[in-house]
Amino acid sequence: MSLLKLVTLILAVVLFFPASNVYGHGLGIDTISSVDIQGKEISISVELPLSFDNLDEKQITITATEDETKENAKNVTFLIGLFHENQMIFRNYFFTSDGVLPINVKPTEEGTISINGAQDSLLGAWYGTESTPLEITGPIFNSGGLYNFEIEIRTIDEPTNIVEDSGIYNADLSVAEITQYLEKDSKNQDVSFRLKSYFDKISSFEYDSEKKQVTFEMPFDWSEKQMSHIPVVHEEVHFPNEFTEFLSPGYTGQVNGIDLFKSSVTVDDYTEEDERIVHFVLLQDHLRFLKNQMKKTNEPLPDNIVFTLSTNEKIDFPLTAYTRSEDFLVNLSWDPITIQPETTTKYVFTIRDGATNEPLRNSDYTFVILQGGKEIHRVTGFAQVGGESEDYYFTEDQTGPTIIRFENIRNTGQETEFGMVVAPEFGTAVGFILVVSIMSVIFLSKKISLDYPKF
Repeated sequence: MSLLKLVTLILAVVLFFPASNVYGHGLGIDTISSVDIQGKEISISVELPLSFDNLDEKQITITATEDETKENAKNVTFLIGLFHENQMIFRNYFFTSDGVLPINVKPTEEGTISINGAQDSLLGAWYGTESTPLEITGPIFNSGGLYNFEIEIRTIDEPTNIVEDSGIYNADLSVAEITQYLEKDSKNQDVSFRLKSYFDKISSFEYDSEKKQVTFEMPFDWSEKQMSHIPVVHEEVHFPNEFTEFLSPGYTGQVNGIDLFKSSVTVDDYTEEDERIVHFVLLQDHLRFLKNQMKKTNEPLPDNIVFTLSTNEKIDFPLTAYTRSEDFLVNLSWDPITIQPETTTKYVFTIRDGATNEPLRNSDYTFVILQGGKEIHRVTGFAQVGGESEDYYFTEDQTGPTIIRFENIRNTGQETEFGMVVAPEFGTAVGFILVVSIMSVIFLSKKISLDYPKF
């Protein structure tokens, strides 16, 4: 292994992610909340696989839940329309007696959409039985991008209880889109890039060998109605790990010319053996921040996102995240850099004024750690001088994507969060390589400093 590879191994051990899976709309799930049906508040969730690789059979699951009882609604008939790129794929009635509607999907390259199962006599709604599962076949989900579900509820509680004018509700989910691009490096040699989008289709990809910069764009609706149910936008840039011209200890990112937070651009040298992946991860609050920054120019909001990825020769701590209102800003660093189980990690942070960047003395906070959507640690603290630290010992089974959340900052109810990965414990051989790598980096650079928050 080359020294450069050893160095990048250290610098990329910790990945920063926003949730247990960092994908587009709703991590594969989009939930429509507070639907008023005959005086009942109903939530409707739509779950979609993140990809339909090789046109494999997958499943859509649509669930109706009563908000008050938290139990599934009974005898629900949905009118569901599915749209992609402004084209209707199907629009049909579907029935479920227990509030959970599983639909098997068998995508094909060509042909027509066909629905198989049983049908009721009231509305001709499709449903599945033990012997005849509900199934849709045809050219469905055979390309990536956003898919829009238009949903109405037509019966509830009793199969014959017809609901009039329930309203039309929308859920948007993404199927991963993978595109490939052949670009020229500084020596006019071909370099293969791949883009994996968990949101919408990518266009206008370009690599600039002089600037060592990648740019690409995708359509995006900046309206609040659309953004309100987008928890995360996630894009991946893949390129060969032997492409040293673009290998870098770190990267900076921009959206429509606006600098992204450090935690929004992360390096992954482990998912693919022969590739480096650089992730763009934009949380909902990040998107609102970007929108507010664009509005300051007094120009009309664009109908797209233009991503820019540039090399950066250093890794900068602390990471920074604003609360939704931008009243507060939190800086976060941790030690050791590689977060592993069976080791105590010290999280060092400062709570700052979002406008002036000054530390805020006497700041209340609640420090929360989540994994897989479940809370594993919660403690309330008081940052007397604006800065404080919290320790946590991850157990052997507490690995993988992790969220660090700061709740109820200064007793205002405002919060913000950071994502990272707790790496599985390394074996002896890999541990030895890491130690040698660290020594090599120190020898070459004389000093590695982590910019912890200054209290």
